[in-house]
Amino acid sequence: MKKISILLFAFAAVLSFNACSDDDDFSFVAKPDPEGISFENEPLASYALEAENENNLAERFVWNAVDFDAPTPVKYELQSSVENTFEGMTILASDLTETNYGVTVKNMISLAEEAGLDSDPDTEAPNTGNLFFRVRAYVGDKASNLVEQLSDTLSLYVVLVEPKDDAEPIELKPQLFLVGDATAAGWNPENTNTPLFRDPENENVFFFTGRFAGGADVEGFKLLETLGQWQPQWGLDNGNVSNSDLLGSDPSAFKVSEDTYYSFSINKEDLTYTWEKYDASAAPIYSSIGILGDATADGWDADQDLTKSTFDPHIWYIEGITVTDGEAKFRLDNTWDTSWGADTALSGQGTLGGPNIPVSAGTYNVWFNDIDGRYLFIRQVTEE
Repeated sequence: MKKISILLFAFAAVLSFNACSDDDDFSFVAKPDPEGISFENEPLASYALEAENENNLAERFVWNAVDFDAPTPVKYELQSSVENTFEGMTILASDLTETNYGVTVKNMISLAEEAGLDSDPDTEAPNTGNLFFRVRAYVGDKASNLVEQLSDTLSLYVVLVEPKDDAEPIELKPQLFLVGDATAAGWNPENTNTPLFRDPENENVFFFTGRFAGGADVEGFKLLETLGQWQPQWGLDNGNVSNSDLLGSDPSAFKVSEDTYYSFSINKEDLTYTWEKYDASAAPIYSSIGILGDATADGWDADQDLTKSTFDPHIWYIEGITVTDGEAKFRLDNTWDTSWGADTALSGQGTLGGPNIPVSAGTYNVWFNDIDGRYLFIRQVTEE
């Protein structure tokens, strides 16, 4: 009797094992999302493309997430073409896991030139036309298991701006300004808000080293592109850099835990940022810093004094200064014992005893940070 029981138990175990083996042998079959995929960004009526602004962001394409009902990551590919049939298309980015991608002015100009456009008024080629974009969602990496889905085509009207013969174009660079209860301006979008300092080589990258008035009851800070305007604004979405255009609503603030000095940087194109405490205890507190040069009213003979921030003694500024074509430097206490300069116009990082800063005629708000030597000239344009 005991042997029969053992045999029955073994037989049941074998059946159970086979059943488990059969269950483990199943596979998932991906299938297209019935909701489809489509762009969510609203395109502009037209895109003016200028070569001198090639590093600027022309458009950030945003689309909805797709669910292929399979336990594998969905990837995306942004495609462009000069024809709406997408023959000879260009793949701008592939294997994306995020549902957005930024295209620069340089990328757009290259695509426009492929379409036969140019900005030379002496040629017969047109300087306006349409570019076509679509996004592809897919899972799998082989023809046998690849499942994909394409969005509808998005058409963008572009204009390659012809150079002006009569005058130099006014160069307006992108800006970012601090706002929030951790900043000097508070939650006021037009209160001499301190700007971030733009990288001279990449107009999508900004830096700021200075005081943030953080604390347990402090909401933090956000970034504005235009003084006096709350949109678009930059902040965080679940810990990631985002903005109101991407979200369709306001992002949350960057948190500041202590009232101290921090180094902050942000890349608008990559949607990344850095944030760390900065030890400013050894940084000297200066009494007077000015700007001078053959581009300023009194030439190299006298400084135009900057105003020291009452919130952060290392931040200096002067508003509405009118300059001519020429050069300038920043210096301490109206003497040449300590001065800062660099060879990049409009923004840069001055070094002690560095070269003269190239300046173009116009009216500017000028900002200077004596901790890291960064400077910024913000062109002021008034309607005539």
